[in-house]
Amino acid sequence: MTDLLKTSLNRRTVLQAATVGAVGVSPALRALVHAQGSDAPEKKEVKIGFIPLTDCASVVMASVLGFDKKYGVTIIPTKEASWAGVRDKLVNGELDFAHVLYGLVYGVHMGTAGPKKDMAVLMSLNNNGQAITLSKALADKGAVDGPSLAKFMAANKREYTFAGTFPTGTHAMWMHYWLAAAGINPLSGAKLITVPPPQMVANMRVGNMDGFCVGEPWNHRAIMDGIGVTANTTQDIWKDHPEKVLGTSADFVKKNPNTTRAVMMAVLEASQWIDASLSNKMKMAETVAQKSYINTSVDAINQRILGRYQNGMGKTWDDPNHMKFFNDGAVNFPYLSDGMWFLTQHKRWGLIKSHPDYLAVAKEINQVDLYKSVASAMKINVPKDPMRTAKLMDGVVWDGKDPAKYADSFKIKA
Repeated sequence: MTDLLKTSLNRRTVLQAATVGAVGVSPALRALVHAQGSDAPEKKEVKIGFIPLTDCASVVMASVLGFDKKYGVTIIPTKEASWAGVRDKLVNGELDFAHVLYGLVYGVHMGTAGPKKDMAVLMSLNNNGQAITLSKALADKGAVDGPSLAKFMAANKREYTFAGTFPTGTHAMWMHYWLAAAGINPLSGAKLITVPPPQMVANMRVGNMDGFCVGEPWNHRAIMDGIGVTANTTQDIWKDHPEKVLGTSADFVKKNPNTTRAVMMAVLEASQWIDASLSNKMKMAETVAQKSYINTSVDAINQRILGRYQNGMGKTWDDPNHMKFFNDGAVNFPYLSDGMWFLTQHKRWGLIKSHPDYLAVAKEINQVDLYKSVASAMKINVPKDPMRTAKLMDGVVWDGKDPAKYADSFKIKA
């Protein structure tokens, strides 16, 4: 077999074929290649942190379905209590990778979210599927969306409290953006607090906040428990927006390139699997609902992942822009412009004081070339351009071309 490998096949081709489990490559050949070659994962067992949210599913299913073993690694999903905990464990090396907020990775890299450390975004894990929940008490008084909330707040003066999940994270930025689009200054006109996702519903139940932005299933859970309503989904704010990523430190990628590739492949295959069929989505919901993962009822998860929405006020609809994990590869590509957008919002809200070199920072963090090599080995479509364009809920277009001008263009800012 060794002679055959040396003489009849390009070694790199064999390694890639073995890594992606190509049809016709026997497990014995795959083991031989890993055993003999430099492409064997440097670290066989990896801890991947996750927060109990529906969008941890591709990491969990990569482990549960054994895709990790196929690529020569064992993923140990590690349930974490808060995003601050995920940050700390990524920084100190207790976690190898994490299902993590896009803006958290950028915040750590920039030193705006705690200790400064060079970080890496390997791939995007999902688009869409978060929401803004307002308390049932507010909704009963007519505050059911941004404009009606602004009107209610203007007429009923008091301190209004809203929650995100981490200061530089996605949910804090969606909440800031949504409030500002309604004419509410999130810095001077409201109080914003940080609450870990699994604690959102309990905190709203005891009246600690008027609204929150969080990932599923906690928005739907608030409706099921009769304490909140969905004012907007995050796909209403930005269709196909970036959300969680597979993140790690830059050091880990440098020291463990083969392990990193293997983990990316396992998570990508799990992403494909989830989006492949209705039955797979249902199986995923049953799995992640379990106590060791999200610890909620399956019916809190399985409706919104299929795009079946209700707002808690009698309205139901089918949303084609529900949470996606793969979408023919469109979800997973680490667009430079996605990372840059979070930086523009960090600047907008005073989390960073001066304009960074937006594109240079995104190129440092987002592992575009690494992702391309993994995706091509798996025959997954890769977009031609690492920048993409979107029109957000207020009609403002983001294309990444002049990020400083964009960040400064908002009427409501720090």
